[in-house]
Amino acid sequence: MSSESVKDDCFAWAARDPSGVLSPYKFSRRAIGKDDVSLKITHCGVCYADVIWSKNKHGDSRYPLVPGHEITGIVKEVGSSVSNFKVGDHVGVGTYVNSCRECEYCNDRDEVSCEKGAIFTFNGIDADGSITRGGYSSHIIVHEAYCFRIPDGYPLASAAPLLCAGITVYNPMMRHKMNQPGKSLGVIGLGGLGHMAVKFGKAFGLKVTVLSTSISKKEEALCVLGADNFVITSDQEQMKALHKSLDFIIDTASGDHPFDPYMSLLKTAGVFVLVGFPSEVKFHPASLNIGMKTISGSVTGGTRVTQEMLDFCAANKIYPKIEVIPIQYVNEALERMIKNDVKYRFVIDIESSLK
Repeated sequence: MSSESVKDDCFAWAARDPSGVLSPYKFSRRAIGKDDVSLKITHCGVCYADVIWSKNKHGDSRYPLVPGHEITGIVKEVGSSVSNFKVGDHVGVGTYVNSCRECEYCNDRDEVSCEKGAIFTFNGIDADGSITRGGYSSHIIVHEAYCFRIPDGYPLASAAPLLCAGITVYNPMMRHKMNQPGKSLGVIGLGGLGHMAVKFGKAFGLKVTVLSTSISKKEEALCVLGADNFVITSDQEQMKALHKSLDFIIDTASGDHPFDPYMSLLKTAGVFVLVGFPSEVKFHPASLNIGMKTISGSVTGGTRVTQEMLDFCAANKIYPKIEVIPIQYVNEALERMIKNDVKYRFVIDIESSLK
């Protein structure tokens, strides 16, 4: 089925100003082009990025702003040249909806690293000059190259957080070969990203240690998520016992924290990956140089590795822990997320609640 259609109304929730308060909003999506997929959104994950841009934390928010970049849904229409998707398919859209498609990174399907800059799913400027609007909305139109196939039988609500939280930890884990059974992984922080790092680590056959400031997360980490070890980072004795014992560390914490104590936990040639965004990264050069350690940064991932991750999760029955909410609860959900009061990802049931 194809029809390059006219623009149609899209129902959404948007922030109007830096208060970040979301309320109902109606706008028009662009007409579907020959390479586009029109997706009826069923679910959208709630990411901290939604807070950052709703409240204009970076000073570049374009209002009215419709957040949401962990999008899943069902194809309702395709353009005449679309070959990878058909009406009725289950599809996801992640953190970007366009890129130059010409640079070496785009050619390698690592579009998140596009030399001209990937175009974000919301608050970006698309190729036609329009402002992109995200998944807190009834539908979205995206070039087929930036859509992902959700494997048959994988719940759309569970798939949503994989498109940012999941890929943000999976991508560097694969890049740094953290899929070697028997190796040891430390995970700093146990939120939306951290709990996925634990799940992937266990699926890869790693020995996983959760490094946390909160004793209240111990039982969940060990008994529910299956971590092998739980360490309170303020406990000097526990930290000392871990000295030079980890092959890898993934740091998902965005609050400011010291880095030297964690670097000391790495074995010789160990790898430390930062995926959080603290205000600064500061460590003594000896923490890096002595022991030939590597510190690396990462964001989400290109289309190749994202599809690979979705297929891996389906094959290994890996599901994020989610709390499904109606769109009418989203302002409370954003405030709860700021206070770390969620296990571990809110997912908005768009289909049932956005009317």
